[in-house]
Amino acid sequence: MVKLATQAAAKPDAATPKQTENWADCKAAYRLFDQTEVTFDAVIAPHCAQTRAVEPGVWLVINDTTEINFGCDRALSGVGRVGSADARGFFLHSAMLVAAHSEEIVGLAAADLYLRPLRKVKRVSSASRKRQRTRETDVWGRVIDRVGRPPAGARFIHVCDRGADNFDVYCHLLEQEAGWVIRAAQLKRLVRDAADRERSLEAVLRDQTPVGSYILQTRANREQPARAAEMEVRVARVTMPRPKTGVGRYVSARGVDDIPMWAVEARETNPPPGVEPLRWVLLTSETVRGFDGAWRIIEWYEKRPLIEEYHKCLKTGCRVESRQYHTGERLAPVIGLLSVLAVRLLQLKLVARKEPERAATQVVPASWLAALPLLLKKRKRIVTVRDFFRGLASLGGFLGRKSDGEPGWQTIWGGLETLLKCLRGAEALGKKSG
Repeated sequence: MVKLATQAAAKPDAATPKQTENWADCKAAYRLFDQTEVTFDAVIAPHCAQTRAVEPGVWLVINDTTEINFGCDRALSGVGRVGSADARGFFLHSAMLVAAHSEEIVGLAAADLYLRPLRKVKRVSSASRKRQRTRETDVWGRVIDRVGRPPAGARFIHVCDRGADNFDVYCHLLEQEAGWVIRAAQLKRLVRDAADRERSLEAVLRDQTPVGSYILQTRANREQPARAAEMEVRVARVTMPRPKTGVGRYVSARGVDDIPMWAVEARETNPPPGVEPLRWVLLTSETVRGFDGAWRIIEWYEKRPLIEEYHKCLKTGCRVESRQYHTGERLAPVIGLLSVLAVRLLQLKLVARKEPERAATQVVPASWLAALPLLLKKRKRIVTVRDFFRGLASLGGFLGRKSDGEPGWQTIWGGLETLLKCLRGAEALGKKSG
């Protein structure tokens, strides 16, 4: 596995035959993925264990789920239903460890690869549902438990979207002695306020005095124009009671009746006419005192898009959905291998954002650095990480005008694809001439 991973790292987007150096290595890779003990969990386990062994400090564990969609025109076994009714593949829930004070990517703290039944599950009676207590949303709790408790002196803060706003999830977090920043999904749910009155979360926040405001620069999209939105911030201490229905065996076994937490709301005050105001309500285990405390929670949640960038990296940079294996049993460990490689590719991109003047030779493969200047229309020396990524993006169509900003994923990976193809061509010519 170590040898295969080393070969794949040099050509992360290539198929297995092109990643391996010869036919013997390719056959060895196929035999490796045929072994019953070579599973998704087994492949990522060493990486996840090293990732979790962090130094003292505060670390964010950013969680999210994505589809691994292999389409509907392939004969695949051992996979489930994704997307449309005919598409086949997996769901991947990733938990990525990030430094709270920066965007430093440590790696994957845990992940869970699961599938949805090919046929929709028939509705069952309430009694049967209570006996089964198995829900797709249980993946949040499974991954939280796999991340586990932090090392001595360290704190884990799980950052999640609205899918994790579930009493059962909070119980898993308490069990693992972890904190959380979770976007609220149920604003009408009943909570107890600081005076121990039972009211909706919406009503509690509405009665709070703003603790401050900030300006949020938003990009234009189909629904709203680009603008500088003034966001007003409110905080409230609440207690979430145990729901009367819908809790699983996990909650029942632990006997948790209520969970104290804080709510942080950021709401746009003067949106343009006809535009729905921006709003976030974040639930957190952290004590929030005034605007500074609220701003820390908002900043942590604003790092959540990093997990979406990671999944784009897995799909675009590593082309995980283009793998041509015929069974889910083979595809699963391949996804595990690529999941670790995607971390490295994301780290490279973030270095360009955070340390643009860092020497490219410290983080970029030497063969890439040697080949890239030869492919540029205007040859120039590649010195810094920023030079490399802007040059790479220019191969993917990035024009580099003053108004363009920094290149995005599509142009970067388009350029990387061109670079890797040229490197393979040069390698093939070298072998032929030799």
